[in-house]
Amino acid sequence: MTAAASPRFEGFPVDCFEFYDALADNNTRAWWADHKRDYEQFVKAPMAALLAELEDEFGAPHIFRPHRDARFSKDKSPIKDHQGGVIKVEDAIAYYVQVSGSGLMIAGGWYSPEGQQVARYRESVVGPAGAELERVMKELGRTWTIDGRQLKTHPRGYDADHPRIDLLRNRALTVSRHYEIEPWIGTRKTLTTVRNRWRAMRPLIEWLADYVGPAADPAHDD
Repeated sequence: MTAAASPRFEGFPVDCFEFYDALADNNTRAWWADHKRDYEQFVKAPMAALLAELEDEFGAPHIFRPHRDARFSKDKSPIKDHQGGVIKVEDAIAYYVQVSGSGLMIAGGWYSPEGQQVARYRESVVGPAGAELERVMKELGRTWTIDGRQLKTHPRGYDADHPRIDLLRNRALTVSRHYEIEPWIGTRKTLTTVRNRWRAMRPLIEWLADYVGPAADPAHDD
């Protein structure tokens, strides 16, 4: 759905958060069947409208399905306690936005290592591009929560006293900001906030796309 065909985004209504509050106490298939229309109207529709308005600048969006894959989990509740939307730039590299019973989260980065990505990342960190990443992360670290899924020790083949050892220990690299439920989330200010925050993280996304790249080796593409 393109921005032209999508309804105008007007914010996430109070009903969105009330839906998740109720879900927390009633996460069953029977309850979902009775409240699926509420989800589609108050959660999915505004998320789709938000992402449609961001598509021209950031790319084609994807809305995650509400159902959990509980096959290998002790928690058998069928419905996710949040709704995420993503604009993918490269394998496991994306812009992300989420609503849940606790509010709004804006995030992005490289969230799960695939294929040759970790090796490519570390090679880039020790090279000239590593200085650029240091500058980007120093700036983002002032206002964002950073998660690198770090190793507890230094990676094999790299000295523990390497000047960029903190970056080298990363196995992913994401930034996020959480906003509690406030009246402005029910307005178009949410669109402005997500757009501005994604723009702020764009140097990181672009660095990751350039130097971490796809899971497969591009030189081996058919």
